[in-house]
Amino acid sequence: MKKSKSILLWVVAFVLMLVLAVYQRMTGPTYPVSGSITFNNEVIKYKLPRSNDGPGDDIIKIRVQNKNVLAYIKYKRFKSNDDWTVKQLRRDDDYLVASIPEQPPAGKVMYQISLVDFTGNNKTLTDEPVIIRFKGVVPPYILYPHILFMFVGMVYSLRAGLEAFYKGNKTYAYSLFTMNLMIIGGLILGPIVQYLAFGAFWTGWPFGHDLTDNKTLLVFIAWIVTVFQLKKHPERKYWAIIATIVTIAVYLVPHSVLGSEIDYTKLPK
Repeated sequence: MKKSKSILLWVVAFVLMLVLAVYQRMTGPTYPVSGSITFNNEVIKYKLPRSNDGPGDDIIKIRVQNKNVLAYIKYKRFKSNDDWTVKQLRRDDDYLVASIPEQPPAGKVMYQISLVDFTGNNKTLTDEPVIIRFKGVVPPYILYPHILFMFVGMVYSLRAGLEAFYKGNKTYAYSLFTMNLMIIGGLILGPIVQYLAFGAFWTGWPFGHDLTDNKTLLVFIAWIVTVFQLKKHPERKYWAIIATIVTIAVYLVPHSVLGSEIDYTKLPK
């Protein structure tokens, strides 16, 4: 394969990785709920978190310049028999500030914020309550390498598929790189991140239904099979294409779907 073509395919792989990463991030259940409403002739923008990286309570600030407008938050633990707790937001200059009590790792809280004026008119920011999940602290020296290995592994997986499609002679090498990067990022660093964030190393099959863990396992299996096949039969480059398709399909599933969570109804009172 010509060098110019190889470079072009690397660029294509990198751009595709960015597109998939952004898509996965923005469609996941931890991406903030953003929007705006008009209340008392004022456009009020909001950004409601759905993930808390700890430690401490989650603080929400909403800019409302009209001092005659109050706000209330109602919240309760997700998957619990709790009654709703209702509290008034405190004012801090032009902002109304809410606080959601800290939860143990993987604990979730559902909440909804409403605005009220002095005449009694009220309006909720969202039609349905927002669910926020609390996490333990993951040190940057663990989290960043995990993210880096996963993203670089994604680039190599795409590049391996393109190499196979154009019948290049580096399909096996790129597939091997992909497998090793996925092992380090997904099967070594991934469980460490999972443990620090949610208190368990692995909650996918066969121990649970965590979709992130299951996706990691599926991608690893796809690439280890590919490497095994290509080592014995270098001409079977289609295995790399299949593994790449599996990887893309996995990355199209929003991150953190069916992730770790506490079911408070099953805990002793």
